[in-house]
Amino acid sequence: MAKQQPLQFTLDRGSPVPLYFQLSQQLEAAIEQGGLAPGSLLGNEIELAARLGLSRPTVRQAIQTLVDKGLLVRRRGVGTQVVHSQVKRPLELSSLYDDLEAAGQQPATRVLRNSVEPATARVAAALGVAEGADVVYIERLRLAHGEPMAHLRNHLPVGLLDLGGDVLEETGLYRLMRSAGITLHSARQTVGARAATAEEGERLAEPTGAPLLTMERTTFDDTGRAVEFGSHLYRASRYAFDFQLLVRP
Repeated sequence: MAKQQPLQFTLDRGSPVPLYFQLSQQLEAAIEQGGLAPGSLLGNEIELAARLGLSRPTVRQAIQTLVDKGLLVRRRGVGTQVVHSQVKRPLELSSLYDDLEAAGQQPATRVLRNSVEPATARVAAALGVAEGADVVYIERLRLAHGEPMAHLRNHLPVGLLDLGGDVLEETGLYRLMRSAGITLHSARQTVGARAATAEEGERLAEPTGAPLLTMERTTFDDTGRAVEFGSHLYRASRYAFDFQLLVRP
């Protein structure tokens, strides 16, 4: 059983920000920064309220906010427990492996398929090759802290880089490309969402019909050549895309 973690929070009672929201924000930050690891116990609401000098309804509301976000779960006979942190990935030209590693999420990869196959019309159009031409197809399951995070499908031109052995289980695809001297310059990307099929739900540890984030990306090198076409699925309960919008002058 995971040990209860010591909690240290600073609440500003003179702030217009509600106390429950201050507490939930600090709890969420502790989870995302690794101060409260998956499996950690918070203790019961009465103990936490007494320790922080808050009312029980205030603590309950703060905890419920994070339960609703999927970061905490109430387990009978155990107490309130940290489930996981949600990965917030910036919308920039980076790999999921690198983003997870930078966030301290202990990424791992399970290679489901690594083969050469004929390009479909869709893949051929993305990579700028003839329909039916050979392309490399990679299918992987990306995990964080041992839990599935994303189902990744990538198509690459044949001969682009050596993907033999266990290299795909040891690091990310973009890191392998850079190591091979490929300069990643730009990408065309589309983000969407849909419900999980039974097979996808089983693979990603989500119920059938659960929301999944989708991303399609065609990546180009500094010569304008398409070097990768990706079609990925992410667990919406564990993953979010983060981006900044600028007002056009």
